[in-house]
Amino acid sequence: MPISEIRELTLSSLETTLSLNNAHAQETSLLDESSLGALLNTAFYARGLDRGATALLIALDEGAPYDNPNFNWFKQRFDRFVYIDRIVVSDGARGRGIARMLYQDLFAAAAEAGHSRIVCEVNLAPPNPASDAFHMTMGFVEIGQAIIHDGCKTVRYFEKALR
Repeated sequence: MPISEIRELTLSSLETTLSLNNAHAQETSLLDESSLGALLNTAFYARGLDRGATALLIALDEGAPYDNPNFNWFKQRFDRFVYIDRIVVSDGARGRGIARMLYQDLFAAAAEAGHSRIVCEVNLAPPNPASDAFHMTMGFVEIGQAIIHDGCKTVRYFEKALR
């Protein structure tokens, strides 16, 4: 699949993007049209395949008005960063390199904008071993952990240096 198939996610793709996101809400978080619209409007990077029906990646930079414990963890530690808020690939499209392609496109966009680090979190409890393995192969390193949502989740924080 060529990188040229990656397109901006816009409010016109809200319905398909919302459907894919909410089908994977355990790994990301449940959104409604309003919260997804706000996320798209403040995103540094919001791109996907098939108007968000096949895949989506939404990332924010440090200036985003985003109240999220993981985003805030990075904001307390770094002056400048791009935070991957969510990446979802539909079940039928997994194993085709789509997540890798979206990450590479994000890395290029972030580097072009002068960013030197990409950050994200991956669930430790409940575990997400596939995501752990993927992030390690993409060059991310663990830089911390936290227990969030009143003890319901434990996450590992990752960073990838771009330079």
